[in-house]
Amino acid sequence: MYGDVTGTMTEPLTAADRCDRCGAQAYVRVVLPVGELLFCAHHAREHAPKFSDVATHVHDETDRLLAEHGAGTGAAR
Repeated sequence: MYGDVTGTMTEPLTAADRCDRCGAQAYVRVVLPVGELLFCAHHAREHAPKFSDVATHVHDETDRLLAEHGAGTGAAR
């Protein structure tokens, strides 16, 4: 989904990390050349076409949604 971004590791996201768009818990960190953005799974899906071309790394923990909240949760894939 994210194109040619690197696979480097970043620190895990915590419950204190909030989506820059809506304030929900962030599950995706988008590292840009000039900073980073945090997104919930919903906003990561919505904005992926825009950030995938400019991101230097995308740290995606949306798989945690299934483990934490059960089936039916839409991950950013």
